[in-house]
Amino acid sequence: MTYRECYVQGQELLTCAGIEEAALDARLLLEHVCGTNRNDLLVHGDREVTPKQQETYQELVQKRAGRIPLQHITGVQEFMGLEFAVSDKVLIPRQDTEILVEEVLRELQSGMRVLDVCTGSGCILLSILHYSNDCTGVGVDISPEALAVAGRNAETLLRERELEYTFLEGDLFAPVEGKFDIIVSNPPYIATAVIETLEPEVRDHEPMLALDGKEDGLFFYRRLAAECGAYLNRGGRLYLEIGYDQGQAVKEMLTAAGFAEVQVVQDYAGLDRVVHGIYFGMNN
Repeated sequence: MTYRECYVQGQELLTCAGIEEAALDARLLLEHVCGTNRNDLLVHGDREVTPKQQETYQELVQKRAGRIPLQHITGVQEFMGLEFAVSDKVLIPRQDTEILVEEVLRELQSGMRVLDVCTGSGCILLSILHYSNDCTGVGVDISPEALAVAGRNAETLLRERELEYTFLEGDLFAPVEGKFDIIVSNPPYIATAVIETLEPEVRDHEPMLALDGKEDGLFFYRRLAAECGAYLNRGGRLYLEIGYDQGQAVKEMLTAAGFAEVQVVQDYAGLDRVVHGIYFGMNN
């Protein structure tokens, strides 16, 4: 069977399974199996695929047809131009979250100390450190399995950079010491009742710890707003990713907690995605 024939077969199967991006996923899985790139389909589509490659490809396509996320099959996801290892123990990095990182990078200065709460795969903290000059970072997560993934990503992405970082296990700020110039977080923000309505790839395969924002989805924002002041330098900045309908509520929380210049930033689709502000304390 040729490379192109394999691809067409995979695309048809995924289309029949109702996979929204069947053509893209079929191509990416074939590239994963064969070690090729997007040009091979056009330039070398008539080359023969080995029986072993064909067998492996069919197995992976069947997994994707069963609504296992593509990233859990390939084990990687690109984020901020970097490749991150992922597993079913961490939230898959999403393009929307790049807005959060980009907002941090706008104000990031050399030597700043950054805290990433609910770090997961480490994609936010490690991207910030990768594109920084001499910044230091701490990532916190309640899941030891997530921290293991973050640690692997750090070893891969920062091995050629002499940057100081550490990962801590605990609930939000519980294991944290000292103060920071920037705190960033993409906490669980989906209301519990909404989780059952999500796509199977998310509902059935991504960690509930990273999804469930309790009854109204705002549980962790209340805690972050109430607790983060003890860990921010005066004039330090807090950056939070939010759900599309949570901007005003989170903005009000930060304002009440002593933050000034609180802004809501929209994503590429025009939806509220990030809230950030500068901390001056409750007396200002």
